[in-house]
This record gives sequence, structure tokens and C-alpha cells, in this order.
Amino acid sequence: MSDTYSDSLVDVSSDSFWEVGNYKRSVKRVDDGNRLCNDLMNCIHERARIEKAYALQLTEWAKRWRQMIEKGPQYGTVERAWCAVMTEAEKVSDLHLEVKGALMGEDFEKIKNWQKDAYHKQMIGGFKETKEAEDSFRKAQKPWAKKLKEVDMMKKAYHTACKEEKLASSRENNSKLENNNPEAQKKLQDKVEKCQQDVQKTKERYEKSLEELEKVTPQYMENMEQVFEQWQQFEDKRLNFFKELMLDVKQHLDLSTNHKFQNVYQTLEDTIRAADTEEDLKWFRSNHGPGMPMNWPQFEDWSIDINRTLSRREKKKPSDEVTLTGINQTGERAAKTTNSLTVPISTDRVSLNPFDDEEAEEETPAHQSNSSPASVKKEEVNVKTTSSAEKTRCSSDEETSNPFGADSNENGNPFEDEPSSPTVSVPVRALYDYEGQEQDELSFKAGEEFTKIGEEDEQGWCKGRLKDGQVGLYPANYVEDIQ
Repeated sequence: MSDTYSDSLVDVSSDSFWEVGNYKRSVKRVDDGNRLCNDLMNCIHERARIEKAYALQLTEWAKRWRQMIEKGPQYGTVERAWCAVMTEAEKVSDLHLEVKGALMGEDFEKIKNWQKDAYHKQMIGGFKETKEAEDSFRKAQKPWAKKLKEVDMMKKAYHTACKEEKLASSRENNSKLENNNPEAQKKLQDKVEKCQQDVQKTKERYEKSLEELEKVTPQYMENMEQVFEQWQQFEDKRLNFFKELMLDVKQHLDLSTNHKFQNVYQTLEDTIRAADTEEDLKWFRSNHGPGMPMNWPQFEDWSIDINRTLSRREKKKPSDEVTLTGINQTGERAAKTTNSLTVPISTDRVSLNPFDDEEAEEETPAHQSNSSPASVKKEEVNVKTTSSAEKTRCSSDEETSNPFGADSNENGNPFEDEPSSPTVSVPVRALYDYEGQEQDELSFKAGEEFTKIGEEDEQGWCKGRLKDGQVGLYPANYVEDIQ
């Protein structure tokens, strides 16, 4: 193809499709289709990431709140209803993970495969389909573009001849007005006649070129229509594919039509409606209120086989203690002096008299001493729960009233051989925030590090020391050991 023809393709005089070179917009649509496939894949991929992130957040939220509910004070059927909300979150999380899998495993892969089949890359860059469209339109337009070029040339020659004829006529008229010599006027007149002849010739050529252009125009239009329809069908396949694909995406995203999703909320509603407040109140009355069974005090004969028992709290407080204020023995080995023995114990007075503000005493037979059974008639152990201030106040009395004197260990102290807690020092890190509910409990934030100084008890509590030196109890499952 000549450079002149190539330049004519660039010189677009209007916005019509029929103008030379304006088919390039149809060619560009092929490249745009490939780019739109990439855009749609990116769109679906981003939505899949959102679905996954939402599912993980739901799972984490449900796990954290389920633990708090189970450890909290809520009880009964209302607790089950509350936990059902967490179950809903877990099931919906699973459904959103399924959505993510469908988007990436089906829709994303479907676009990727279709794009691979529809657009074929060339070694030198670009796509085979783009080059085919460009060549097809160029071939269909080439004959008509050549005729159009000839028409433009004839038009330019005709307009130039008209301009020359007009200029010659003007000079001839000016010469007549100036009364120049006849020879000069004759030359100007001959010039005008020659220009008029050129105008007539170029006009005839111009008209003839237009006629020839008009003859090839129908064939040009037909060829261009055929090529255009060919790439219309190519684009039609892409548009229909996109439409069908987005319907699949809608089906995957629309959980309202998913029977699993409907069952989740039907189950949640049934569980919540099944909550019976009267049943919960009856349960609490029977387990924590007046409906609880009570071992009312009755007369009991003394027995040597009865073991000493001490009440214990569900969790220990280091600041609370039990002070043995007096042990009276009857028999051959009577107490000579008085001493105090203090051991940690709870201040939980479930088994004590709630109306006694000063002291609560529990009397049970003590362990046998190292002396012979015949010499021990009876031991009375008075257990008194006191604060640190009360211990100070009672110290003077204990010096004269405690039967365990300096030589009591020789006779066998029943509390002398109790095992002590093993020393523990383990660095731990908090998994959740915790706010201490009582004075002997620690408060910390998630991520805070401190030291565990006591093993977990049967109620799930550990003893720890914060970095500022504060010592107290905390829930064992709120922390993890630092490796």
C-alpha cells in the first residue's frame, strides 16, 4: 500500500463510519473485549476476597462471643437462644466460604478459559483477531478509498482552475479601465479564454471521477457491511457470554434462594421462640434459690472416723485466710498453751450463716494426733474467717489461748504435714481483654505479657503476677504460654 493511501486513512474528515479510517473504532472493540475479560475477572476475584474476609470475621466473632456467653451469668433457654445467634454466624460463614469457592472455582475459571479460546496472542504483540479485523476492513475499503482520492484530486484541480479564471477575468477588466495598449488587452483576453477552457476540462474530470466513485460506493458499502457483521457476531458472543456469566454470579451470590440459608434462619427463629422465661426462672429457683435442697442441722453422735473438712472457694484469694483460734482436747493429753495457725481459704460463705457479721464457725472432728486413739476423747476445731486487720486484733489473744505451744510439734501437729503448692514461673500472653470482677483478680488487655506463678485449679483459675508487681487470679483459658 502506498504512503499516499496510508495518509488518507489517517485524514478523517467526519465522524461517520463510512469515512476512510473510521472502521478503527470497530477494530479497537476487539482489544476492548479482551481487556473487559480481565476487568471482570478482577471484579469477581475482589468480591471473592470480600466473601472470605467476611466469613472469617463471622467465625471469629461467633467463637469469641460464644466463650463469653458460656462463661457469663446467662442461663437456661435464653442462653441457648443467645448461643443460637452464634451458631447462625458460623453457618452463614460456611455459606459465604461456599460463595467464595464458587466465584473463584467456577466463574473466574470460566472467564479465563473463554478468554483464552476467544483471543489468541501473536508473537509480535497484539491479538490475531485484532489483526484480522484490521485487514478485513482495510481490504473492503481500499478500492473505494482510491476512487475517493481521485475525486479529491479532480476537485482540487477544478477549484484551482476556477481561481485562475477568476483572476484572469479581473485583470482583463482592469486593463480595459486603464486603456492599456491593444496587444496587452489581447493577451489578457487569451488568458481568460484559456482559463475558461481549463475550468471546463477540470469540471468534466471532476464530475467523471464522482460518477466512478458513485459506481463503486454500493460495492464498498456491501463489503464494509459484511466485515462489520462478522465482528458484530464476534462481539455478540462476548456480550452473551458476559450476560450468562453474570447470571451465574448472581446465582452464587443470592443466598436468599439457597435452602441452607433459609434453614439457618428458620432454625434460629425456632430456637429463639423456644426460649421459656418461666422455665428459666424455675431452674434458677431450683438450683440457686429457695428450691435448693438443704442439709438442715441435725443432732449427730460423735464418731472417731469422721474426717475434718474445711469449706473451699471456687477460686482462692491470697488475702483471705482461715485462722484456727482454738483447739480444745479432752483426755489424757490436754492443751498446755495456745498458738494460732493461719491457712489461706475462701471468704465464700455459702456454708456459713449469712447473718453472722462477726465470725462463722464450723465444727468438725479433727484428724487424729500422733498419740494413741485411747488418749484422744474429743477435738473441737473452731474455724474463723478473718481479714488482715482482724488477725492483728486477735494476735494478743492467740498468745495465751492457742493450745499449740512451742512444744506442740513434738506431740504431732495435724496441720504440719500439709503439702505446699509447687513454685511456678511461666511467661504467658493474654489472648483476650479481661476486667477483674473482684479485688483479688487481675485486669489485662489482649497481647499483654505477665508471669504465671501458680498452676490451674479445678475451677480453671491460675495465679499470676503483672509486670507492675500486682498478684492475683485470672481465667486460665484467657492466656497462652510464651514459647
